[in-house]
Amino acid sequence: MPHAADTLMALGGAFVVCALVARAGARLGLPTVPLFMLAGVVFGPSTPGIDLVGEPADLELVARLGLVFLLFYLGLEFTLDQLVAGGRRLVGAAMVYLVLNVGGGVAYGFWVGWGAPEAFVIAGVVGISSTAIVTKVLVETRRLGNRETRTILGIAVIEDIFLAFYLALLQPVLGGAETWVEAVTGIATAFAFLVTLGAVARWGAAWVGRLVSTHDEEVVVVLFVGLAVTTAGVAEALGVSDAIGAFMVGLILGATAKAGRLRTLTHPLRDAFGAIFFFHFGLTIDPGEVLGVLPQIGVAVAMTVVLATTAGVVAARMYRFTRVEAGNIGFTVLTRGEFSIILASLAVAAGLDGRIGSLAAGYVLVLAIVGPVAAAHSDKVSRLISNRLLRPGEMRWGETPLDLEAGAGSLHHLGSELFQVTVTPGSRLHGLHVWELRLPEGVTLGLLVRDGATRALEEDTVLRLGDVFLVFTRPGLRIDAERRLLAVHRAGRLAQWRGETGD
Repeated sequence: MPHAADTLMALGGAFVVCALVARAGARLGLPTVPLFMLAGVVFGPSTPGIDLVGEPADLELVARLGLVFLLFYLGLEFTLDQLVAGGRRLVGAAMVYLVLNVGGGVAYGFWVGWGAPEAFVIAGVVGISSTAIVTKVLVETRRLGNRETRTILGIAVIEDIFLAFYLALLQPVLGGAETWVEAVTGIATAFAFLVTLGAVARWGAAWVGRLVSTHDEEVVVVLFVGLAVTTAGVAEALGVSDAIGAFMVGLILGATAKAGRLRTLTHPLRDAFGAIFFFHFGLTIDPGEVLGVLPQIGVAVAMTVVLATTAGVVAARMYRFTRVEAGNIGFTVLTRGEFSIILASLAVAAGLDGRIGSLAAGYVLVLAIVGPVAAAHSDKVSRLISNRLLRPGEMRWGETPLDLEAGAGSLHHLGSELFQVTVTPGSRLHGLHVWELRLPEGVTLGLLVRDGATRALEEDTVLRLGDVFLVFTRPGLRIDAERRLLAVHRAGRLAQWRGETGD
C-alpha cells in the first residue's frame, strides 16, 4: 500500500509539473516537448534536488499509454488514401531520408571506434526520427493541415516499417534471435501484421465503424481506448512497434463517420498521457554520464542537422515545395526519441559498450530541444536554406497580411454583415481547429471554399493555407470579429494566453 501511495503521488506531481511548464512555455512561445523532458531530468533520480519520482519504472505503463494515444490521435487525423497518395515520390523521399541518415549513422558509428556491432546499433540510434515527438510537434505547431505534413507522416510511417526490418536484422547482435530463421520469421510476421491492418483501413472501415456508432460517449471512449491499447500490445508482441500499431488502428477509425467525434474525445487523453511519456523519458537521463561523451554527442547532432535538412530540401524539390515547407520537413523529422533510447538500452543489456546508452540519452535530449524549437520557428530558421537549392520559380513564403475582404453586397438590411477571410501564407490560422478561434458571440462562420469545393464549416474543421471562408456578424460586431481573427492570425494559440483583441 505505501508503494501504491508513492506511485500515485509521483504521478500526480508529474502531471502538475508538466502543466506548469506547459503554461510557462505557452507564454514564452516555446514547444512543450523539450520542457516536459527537461522537467523529467530536473525532478528525476539522477539530479540533485527534489526527487519527485524515485523509480522511473513506476510511471512506465502510463508513459506507454501516452505514446499509444499520441499515435492513435495522429491516425485519426489522416486516411490511408491521404498517406499513400504520394506514391513513388513519397517512397523516394523516405528512402532519401533513410539512406542519408542511416548511412551517415553507420559511417559515424565506425568513426566513434567502439566496435563493429556498436557501429550498426549507433546507426539506428542516430538515423531514425521519433514518431512520438514528430506527432507532438505537428500538433503543437498546428501543421496537421499543411500540404508538407503528408510527406512528413509518410516518412515517419515508412521509417516505422523500416524499424521492423532493422530490429530483426540486429537480433543476432542484440541476442534476441538465435538463428537467421527466427530473424526472417520476425520480419515476415511484422510485415503481415501491417498489411492486414492496412487492408482493414482500406476496405473494412465501414464494418469497424459500426462498433462506435452509438451516441453514448462513455461506451465510445471505453471502446476506442480498448482497441488502441490492444492493437498496440499485439503489435509489440509481433515485433512491430506499439506506436505503429496504435497509429494503424487510429487510421482505421479515422475512416469512419465518427472520426470527428473520436478526435474530440481523444484530445484530452493525448495531451495528458503524452506529457507523462516525455516526462518519463527525461527521468531516465543521467546528466553525469552524458558529460563523458559530450564530444561524440556534438558531432552526432551536427551531422543529423545537416543530413535531415538535406533530406527536407530533396523532398521539397520532389514535391515543388517552398523553402519554409522544406524547413518544416527537415526540422520536424530532426527529432530523435523513444526508438533511439530503446535500441541503446537493448545494446547495453546485450553486453555492448555501455557508452552507447549515455550517447543516446544526451543526443536525444539535445535534438528533442533543437528540433521542436527549430520547427516552431521554421519560417525564420528556414532562411538559412538557399533558394538556389529549390526549383526555380517556386513560391516564397513571407509575412503576408491576413486577407479580410468585404462582401460585394451588404446584408445590413437583413440584420447581418458579411466579410470573406483567406488563410494566407505565414498565417497562424493555418492548422487551427475552428473551435479554437473563439469568435465573439453573434459572429457565425459560413461556407468554406477549399480546392475548388464548397463545404460547411464545423467545429472540428482544421483550417489550411488557401482556405476561403465567410463570416457573418450582427451589425456593429464586424470590427470585433476582424480584430479577433487578426490576433489569431498573428499569434495563433498564443492569442488565447495574451488575450489579444487589438490591431
